[in-house]
Amino acid sequence: MIKPKALKLGDTLGIIAPASPAAEEKVKKAHDKLIDMGFKVKMGKSLYERYGYLSGKDSIRAEDINEMFKDKEVNGIICIRGGYGTPRILDLLDYEIIRNNPKVFVGYSDITALHISFAQLANLVTYHGPMAASDMIDNFSDFSKSNLFRVIMNTEPIGKISNPEKEKIITINGGVAEGFIIGGNLSLIVDTIGTPYEIDVKGKLLFIEEVGEEPYNIDRMLNQLRLSGKLQEASGIILGDFNDCESKNPDENLTLKEVINDQIKLIHKPTIYNLQAGHCNPMVTLPFGVRARLDADKKELIILESCTK
Repeated sequence: MIKPKALKLGDTLGIIAPASPAAEEKVKKAHDKLIDMGFKVKMGKSLYERYGYLSGKDSIRAEDINEMFKDKEVNGIICIRGGYGTPRILDLLDYEIIRNNPKVFVGYSDITALHISFAQLANLVTYHGPMAASDMIDNFSDFSKSNLFRVIMNTEPIGKISNPEKEKIITINGGVAEGFIIGGNLSLIVDTIGTPYEIDVKGKLLFIEEVGEEPYNIDRMLNQLRLSGKLQEASGIILGDFNDCESKNPDENLTLKEVINDQIKLIHKPTIYNLQAGHCNPMVTLPFGVRARLDADKKELIILESCTK
């Protein structure tokens, strides 16, 4: 995997909107926040566009990504928010440009589509972490900021990924596994199956998070991962935050825990649950495409190599 150069204060970050639009005032606040954090900022065209539930037409959002990677003045790229629409632009991206101009790339949720396609077609290490409007402009915790900086501004192996103090990691299946971390939002992972961008999990640590889905939807999507062999091919499974994923009518539904036990526990792969990555605050930043060791018995995830170069 190709690692981008570590960021440093004073570098230029490009902000883009590959999915849904952010309100104008949030775009300005995101710009100002990154300046306050010590970076220079370049704003993408997609930030000021709107096409229904999308931040501009597909061509504009794809062009923003291609141009930000091509721009020699831009050192890293951060997404403004998630939402919907990122998979629509996967076939409009220039993966040769992306591969030849590796840069720190940060986002999550709908941005999962880019994490997976960049790994598959550009061999690029990327970072599942906070976004400029969704997470940084209000209540951006010291924990979230220090975790992000530790991953993207450090050329040494970072070692153990730790949860916030009050959030406990839970063992679903014991055991130890190693591999590159890959994954993201469950809905977006499933969306890649059967496409040229299908996630490759063979021998890797599969990370999964989700938000706002009933247990029956989680069940359906995990079942697709099981039937397609993805759960079985992974060396281990890391379950992140499942925000607002309990049933609104629990008397007539399975619980999230029951779904996880039915679909994942029976796979007998080392598995942990409740790593605070995903739609949560505070959150940890995960490096995708970097080798790690999962010790489910000790409830530990250890990054074994540097996340940048």
